[in-house]
Amino acid sequence: MKAIILAGGSGTRLWPLSRKDYPKQFLKLNGERSLLRQTFDRLLTFLRPEDILILTCEDYKFHVKEHLSDTNGYHLLCEPLGRNTGPAIAYGFKYACEVLGFDPQEAFLICPSDHLIEPVETFASTVQAAEKIAQENYLVTFGISPKRPETGYGYIKQGEPLCKNKECFAYKVARFTEKPDLETAKSYLAEGGYYWNAGIFLFTPETFAKELSKCAPDIYGLYEKGFAAMGKEFAQMPDISIDYALMEKSTQVAVVPLDVYWNDIGSWDALFDVLQKDEHGNAKTGRVISIDTQNSMILGQKRLIATIGIEDHLVVETPDAILIVKRGDAQKVSQLVKSLREEGYPEALEHVTTYRPWGSYTVLEAGPRYKIKRIVVKPGERLSLQMHYHRSEHWVVVRGTAKVQIGDEEMFLHENESIFVPKSTKHRLENPGKIPLEIIEVQNGEYLGEDDIVRFDDIYGRSKK
Repeated sequence: MKAIILAGGSGTRLWPLSRKDYPKQFLKLNGERSLLRQTFDRLLTFLRPEDILILTCEDYKFHVKEHLSDTNGYHLLCEPLGRNTGPAIAYGFKYACEVLGFDPQEAFLICPSDHLIEPVETFASTVQAAEKIAQENYLVTFGISPKRPETGYGYIKQGEPLCKNKECFAYKVARFTEKPDLETAKSYLAEGGYYWNAGIFLFTPETFAKELSKCAPDIYGLYEKGFAAMGKEFAQMPDISIDYALMEKSTQVAVVPLDVYWNDIGSWDALFDVLQKDEHGNAKTGRVISIDTQNSMILGQKRLIATIGIEDHLVVETPDAILIVKRGDAQKVSQLVKSLREEGYPEALEHVTTYRPWGSYTVLEAGPRYKIKRIVVKPGERLSLQMHYHRSEHWVVVRGTAKVQIGDEEMFLHENESIFVPKSTKHRLENPGKIPLEIIEVQNGEYLGEDDIVRFDDIYGRSKK
C-alpha cells in the first residue's frame, strides 16, 4: 500500500489562526505536533516513509520540509496551481506511477493533512482490512458513524453488503448527500445506515483511471497525456473536488465504516469539542482572566484577554486580529474571510509573522514611508542576493552574528551593531552561527511592498521578481 497526503489547502474556516500564508495543516492546535505531522506519524504505523507522497503547493513546500525535518525518504510534489482535490489526486497518481515507478495496481490511501483520528491503531487496522476491497476494483471511502445531527458534514448512505460473512465491514454506497439541514440530519440518525463522509479514500490508480474516463473525461483527457503534459496544461483542469468529479458519479464506490474518533477541525466549533475544558466548561490558552464565563473557548497569544458574563462564545486573538463568534455560528467564518478579502484587508490572507525557508519576519510597526520588522534567520541559512528600487534599510543586530554583503563588501555584525543598505544596492544577509540570528530592520521609502525585490542568487530556487 502507498499513501498520498493532500497538504496544499489554504483553508479559511479557522481564521484568524489559519490564513493563506500559513494554513491549518501547519498549526499545532492540540499539542506539540502540527496536524500535518500527526497525519504523517499516523501513516508511519503501517507504512514506510518512502511509501508516502505529500502533495502540496510551491508556497508551502518549505513548511512541509520544516515540519518533517527529522524524517527522510518521503516524496514531495508541488501542484502547478490549485485546482481542488480531483485534479490534485490525478496529478499525484501520474507522478507516483510514471516518475516514481509505483505499481498502478497497488492500493493508495488518499488522506487530508489536517484531521484528528484516534485511536491510531483502529485506523491502521481498518485501512489495511479495506485494501482487499480496493483491490476488487472499488473506490473505497471511509465513513464515520454520526454522533450527533451534524449539518456541517456530507453523509454517505450504505447499500448492499460486499462481504459474504455476517461480520461485513464494507458496503456499496447507495448515495452521497451534501450537508443537510438539521431536521434531515436528525432523520438520518434515526434511520441508521448513514455515515459522515471523512474525505479519506482508498483505491488503485488503475481503478481511478478507469472510473475517471467514465465520470470526469475533462480530467481524464489530460491524465492520459502523461505527467509532463499535465504539468504544462494544469490550468485547463476544472476546479472540482474528488467527491463531485468521481465519487458521487461512479457505480464502483464502497464505504467502509471507520470506528474512531474523527474530527476534521473544520470550524472553531469543531476545535472546541477537542480541547480540554475547565470546571466551567471553558477551553482557554494564553493570558486569560474570566469571571462568570461558561462553555466558551478563549484562545490568546499576545494580549491579556478578560471576559465577564459571557456564555457559549468563541474568542480567538492573534497579534493583528480578534474573532468573537457565538458557538454554532463558526461555519460563517468563511463568509467573513470572503468579505475581508473583497474589502482589501491584508489580514484576510497574511499573518503579522511571515515564514520563509530561511526563517521568518514579523511586522512590528508600519506607517507612511516606513516599516519596522523583526527578522529571524535560522542557523546556517541565508537570504537571497537581492536589491530594492524603492526602499533603503537599516539593520540592527539584537541577537547572534550576521554575515552581511553590501555591494561588493562583506562584513560581520554582532549584537548592538548596525549597517545601512542603500536603495538599488545588491545585498545579502546570512547567519553563519549556531543560534538564531535576530535583527531589527527599519525600511524607508516611497514603496514598501514585498514585491519590490529583485533576486540575483537564491539557494532556495525562488524565481527572480
